[in-house]
Amino acid sequence: MSTKQRPVLYSPHMRKLIALILLSVAAWAADVSGTWSAAVVLDAGQGTATFVFKQSGNKLTGTYSGTLGKADVTGTVEGNKIEWSFENPDAGKVSYSGTLDGDKKIKGTVVYGQLGNGTFTADKQ
Repeated sequence: MSTKQRPVLYSPHMRKLIALILLSVAAWAADVSGTWSAAVVLDAGQGTATFVFKQSGNKLTGTYSGTLGKADVTGTVEGNKIEWSFENPDAGKVSYSGTLDGDKKIKGTVVYGQLGNGTFTADKQ
């Protein structure tokens, strides 16, 4: 009488190991909560902006303060990709899109509504 063996992936121990690995990866995801200082270079010039973020899961909320005054920010974090935006009465919608470089730096592009496009580098304080 022959007995068939199940492939290793169907083993209860292997399933537990895979689940543990997936949970560990989720736990290592960056938390961008805190204060960030951004150097912004636009077609129209350059300046700095300060963001105070609060992250809950992949949802991002917070505040912007800089040349355009102050505004509430909303966005998302997916792995090492981050996006956020805010509305400004003079510029329109301002949108940031970047990549986390470790847990203390973000680099990316920005669209400052009517003021033009550019790049930014943000450092966690």
